[in-house]
Amino acid sequence: MMKTFLLLVKRNIKLFFNDKGMFLTSLITPMILLVLYVTFLGNVYRDSFVQNFPPNIVSDKVIDGLVSGQLISSILAVSCITVAFCSNFLSVQDKALGNIKDLTISPVKPNVLSLSYYFASLVSTLIICLTALAVCLVYVAITGWYMNFSDVMLLILDVILLVLFGTILSSIINMFLSTLGQISAVGTIVSSVYGFICGAYMPLSSFPIGLQKVLSFLPGTYGTSLVREHSMRGALAAVEAEGLPQTHIDSVKDAMDCNIYFFGTEVTELTKFIILIITIVVLIGIYLLLNKFYKKKAR
Repeated sequence: MMKTFLLLVKRNIKLFFNDKGMFLTSLITPMILLVLYVTFLGNVYRDSFVQNFPPNIVSDKVIDGLVSGQLISSILAVSCITVAFCSNFLSVQDKALGNIKDLTISPVKPNVLSLSYYFASLVSTLIICLTALAVCLVYVAITGWYMNFSDVMLLILDVILLVLFGTILSSIINMFLSTLGQISAVGTIVSSVYGFICGAYMPLSSFPIGLQKVLSFLPGTYGTSLVREHSMRGALAAVEAEGLPQTHIDSVKDAMDCNIYFFGTEVTELTKFIILIITIVVLIGIYLLLNKFYKKKAR
């Protein structure tokens, strides 16, 4: 069984990277976002920091570090989910093109087949998102590096957890899709909506209070907050070292969603990790139960 599972995972990964459409779309999405963010949002972010800091206190280099941290956190928070959906579309494509029939008539258990799609998508997405993280870190090193080793390690952990979350979420949704048109529709919706509801494009602090409370129930919100906290923590420490009052720094953290609140109570860093991990475990359980249900239904 394990040998069959590994062969299926290898097959799915190979098909994904051989499919130039899916692979290139997944690979260039983070790069396009980086170029667009730097080109169109870099100055906007910079102006917002300059306007909110007292004059002649925070150096331009530190502000550049804050801007680059905010930029890469937004990119990574979105890319880990959207790339997961792109890489996981192979399972739907197999159904749409009829390839799944060749696999189901063979002595392969449905659970093994489903898990092979999940793990193949997980590996493919991790390769792309960790590559995107490396590119983002190079950009930060060029513009203003204030991260330490622990910040980088935590960012890697954030990316892995978000990829796990995005992959299992897309696996569950893809179970209900069976045509190429549905793939296109879901991909468009996820790409255009997820960045807003997770707080990547616009911090949740800029939304109305009622909407903030609703979005505080979504696990992706806490994933975005973790990425933002770890990408900006070093630069915020540099701001504090330059003499900005702690109250002002706390207000910046609130505005950037480094600090996030659930009905007025601040959510700690450890709690954010726990929420994300529990969500991943629960979704994996749902995915396995759904596969078991569809297996019985097919019988």
